[in-house]
Amino acid sequence: MYGVVVGCFALLGWLGAPAASAAEIRVLTAGAFKPVVAAVAPDFEKRTGNTVVVVNDTVGALMRRIAAGEAFDVAVLTPEAVAGLGGAGKVISGSSVSLARVGIGVAVKDGAPAPDIGTVVAFTRALLTARTVAYVDPASGGSSGVYLAQLFERLGISDRIGPKAVLVPGGLVATRVVSGEADLALHQISEILAMPGARLVGPIPAELQSYTICQGAIGAMVRDKDAAGAFLQDLAGDKATAALKEKGMEVVPSD
Repeated sequence: MYGVVVGCFALLGWLGAPAASAAEIRVLTAGAFKPVVAAVAPDFEKRTGNTVVVVNDTVGALMRRIAAGEAFDVAVLTPEAVAGLGGAGKVISGSSVSLARVGIGVAVKDGAPAPDIGTVVAFTRALLTARTVAYVDPASGGSSGVYLAQLFERLGISDRIGPKAVLVPGGLVATRVVSGEADLALHQISEILAMPGARLVGPIPAELQSYTICQGAIGAMVRDKDAAGAFLQDLAGDKATAALKEKGMEVVPSD
């Protein structure tokens, strides 16, 4: 089974024209960029007659699935993951392109008081006074979870966060504040905004912020390069700009 993989940094050096006949494009995507893929796909399908099939998982899980032989047309993951796919011959050389970046935010349940997270001191206090804090389980390979575990170590609060941590293996972390399992949820802003019943308090302080870069690439065993390339072009172009803003993401600044 073939498809498009989407995680967070884009392999798009190569872009083709739309396919002459209808194609199915299978997209494997990490959660942060999934809302953008879902927003862009309908117009692409209407214009081209092609079909986009979206498969969502954490970056680590997608890498394991690809290593085990799961085929795809386009991949959107982190730059490190995309580079790893390139080294393993899993994506077409020179097909990568940067798609977007997204920061980590804090969420509470709709109607719950919003804590002060505007400074490092206030953010740390909010974490320590919360009854429970939900974030992606670092063991799952989710980029935000890996970073947050390192951040808590840096802030010297790992031993106090550990007992109250609600570790989420994948999916929308903000479900845990909606269900009442956690007081706070920390996750990519795009994924918080995708969860009904959760409210984005705001991004974590700028001094602590970590951006997940979304990069996309065309699979080495792609079935229709033109169709996959055309969809990746839509994800990297003006058609995605409004979706990026609406979903809490932004264009990667030029160096």
